[in-house]
Amino acid sequence: MKPPWRGPTIKTTYRQFNRKTITAVIGSLAVFFFSSGTAYADRFDDQIAVLRQQAAAQANQAAALRQQARDYRGKVAELNAQITYVQTQINLNQAQFNRVTASIEANKLKLAQQKAVLSANIKTMYLDSAQSPIEMLASTNNFSDFLDQQQYQDKIKNKIQEAMTSIQTLQKQLSQQQQQLTTLLANQRTQRAQLDSARAEMNALVALAERNAAAADAQVRNSNAEVGKLKAQQAAELMRRFGSSGLVGGGSCGGGYPGKWCNVAQDSVVDNWGMYNRECVSYAAFKVAVAGKYMPYWGGRGHAYQWDENARGMGLIVNNNPAVGAIAQTDAGPYGHVAYVEAVLPGGQVYISQYNFHGNGLYSEMTVPAGAYRYIHFR
Repeated sequence: MKPPWRGPTIKTTYRQFNRKTITAVIGSLAVFFFSSGTAYADRFDDQIAVLRQQAAAQANQAAALRQQARDYRGKVAELNAQITYVQTQINLNQAQFNRVTASIEANKLKLAQQKAVLSANIKTMYLDSAQSPIEMLASTNNFSDFLDQQQYQDKIKNKIQEAMTSIQTLQKQLSQQQQQLTTLLANQRTQRAQLDSARAEMNALVALAERNAAAADAQVRNSNAEVGKLKAQQAAELMRRFGSSGLVGGGSCGGGYPGKWCNVAQDSVVDNWGMYNRECVSYAAFKVAVAGKYMPYWGGRGHAYQWDENARGMGLIVNNNPAVGAIAQTDAGPYGHVAYVEAVLPGGQVYISQYNFHGNGLYSEMTVPAGAYRYIHFR
């Protein structure tokens, strides 16, 4: 790939100075840009790292609070079911209480009627009893009539006694049932009141958890907004220091990066080497593999700042000598950065392709001082 800086101005410069002088000047500029730019970027990266950690913690807290709210809502549903059951029992027992109360009233009416009958019969028996048995016997035509009259009076007495006893027994039973139902209804209404109170408390906890979750979500949004601001400032500073002429954007699918990884949201899928998509490490791993070289599975230890140690551990060459097809690597920032060397240029510069240089998950190409990176030589 031809470097984008080749043009009349550079050619004129080469004609005015010898190669050794130009190399020394460019080397000095490379040291200035890398040391100054990296320090500035590190300041942003440190702030971004802290904010990302805060956002991650806040997101976890929001998720926990939402789960807590769901748990509370589940308990509210359980309480609603219990309240419905208790209320059904209250309704049933109230119906039974009403029936027993009606029976008691009806029994009172029967008792009053029996008392009236008893009163009338007592009067009759009293009138009849005004005659002595000898007088009754003398007044009857025969002894059989006398016995019939005596048996009739005894039968009336027994029936009245049985009716009174039956009414009193029934009244006692009904009163006991009424008392039991009264106690049961009182207990169930107390239980219902307790369940209502528990439900109110649980609803308050649901509301509190939802408010807290919303507040945590707002904190996440604020943290992410701050990250966005810092990333924009970092990108602006890098553009100012290195210049926009050396940076060529390529959208989300440059460098041949597969559509299954570049056409979806950043960090939403994992590539063949255990790294999240549209990150610098994922693109670098893809470029190594597509060049026919062995790219290890570095999932779980794939941050860019780890690549040089990982490579040395596998016996790969890691040095300061750039080469086409090598991976340029730096530990700068919280995660470091890796890029693919497309061309080694005169004057101590390299032309690289990369992803996520500005933290936006996009592809770009640029010319950088060779001394800004160390180089991993895969095979």
